[in-house]
Amino acid sequence: MTHKIRVGIVGYGNLGRGVEKALKQNSDFELKAVFSRRDPQGVSSEATAVHISELDNYKELIDVLILCGGSATDLPEQGPALAGKFHTVDSFDTHAKIPAYYESVDAAAREGGKVSVISTGWDPGLFSLNRLLGEAVLPEGNEYTFWGKGVSQGHSDAIRRVSGVKNGVQYTIPREEAIDRVRSGENPELSTREKHLRECFIVAEDGADRTAIENEIKEMPNYFADYDTVVHFISEEEMKRDHAAMPHGGMVLRSGRTGDNNNQIIEFGLKLDSNPEFTASVLVAYARAAFKLGQAGDTGAKTVFDIPFGLLSPKSPAQLRKELL
Repeated sequence: MTHKIRVGIVGYGNLGRGVEKALKQNSDFELKAVFSRRDPQGVSSEATAVHISELDNYKELIDVLILCGGSATDLPEQGPALAGKFHTVDSFDTHAKIPAYYESVDAAAREGGKVSVISTGWDPGLFSLNRLLGEAVLPEGNEYTFWGKGVSQGHSDAIRRVSGVKNGVQYTIPREEAIDRVRSGENPELSTREKHLRECFIVAEDGADRTAIENEIKEMPNYFADYDTVVHFISEEEMKRDHAAMPHGGMVLRSGRTGDNNNQIIEFGLKLDSNPEFTASVLVAYARAAFKLGQAGDTGAKTVFDIPFGLLSPKSPAQLRKELL
């Protein structure tokens, strides 16, 4: 490699700031610019801040763009629009829409001769890899994914939209009894309610009907109706003191049987103090892989299933064989 991998960050929220921090831990990268829809003077990055409308002026200055927008509205537009102009990496995480998103990004990337790594992070991403590995190694078995304990950004946003809620945070909590049943080799059939509990902490508006707020949250379809949900009302001071961080984590387990009916269990878990910082670190590793694939002449959209682990590392194949194999 003749120069450091030059990176642009698109979007400067929690994830974008996490990417900036992760790049500092990887000496083979150089952050060239942060692109935002906000006024660049209001972006507090150490790097050059540029309005997103100026992106096309940086085609020759950036090797990989790391897209840090949201999956609901940002990435469906930005992913295909930028994939034909830059190598890109993103964390699109709406699982049901990944196939359609892949097709739109793949078409743009192939037309532009670029590589775009989509839907990476930890789920989808590292958890996806472990689901694949477990299924391949233990074809006769069951897969279980547990999330938490951690802050769910989407569910937290949903409760903040309830009338009378001033602020709110929702934690997804895996049920230990369900995990124990899996680890015992029971191979249970678990319902949604049996796998996770949802716990909400709410700051209510003055005079708001707390009973109505609690009932609306618990009955919310697609978010809480299928779960046992606990709602706590707290003060603004408690919210700031106890719920400002963004921890998360979870585990993937594959329980199966081999040969002479022997129980075998594969388990992969994460415990994260900062969900966005960890996700950012995964994005940076896959940005390295995107650059290497582009240098080799590859094109099109890629997922974690398409990329050898060795491309994530700054070390040479010989180093990896010597040090980690």
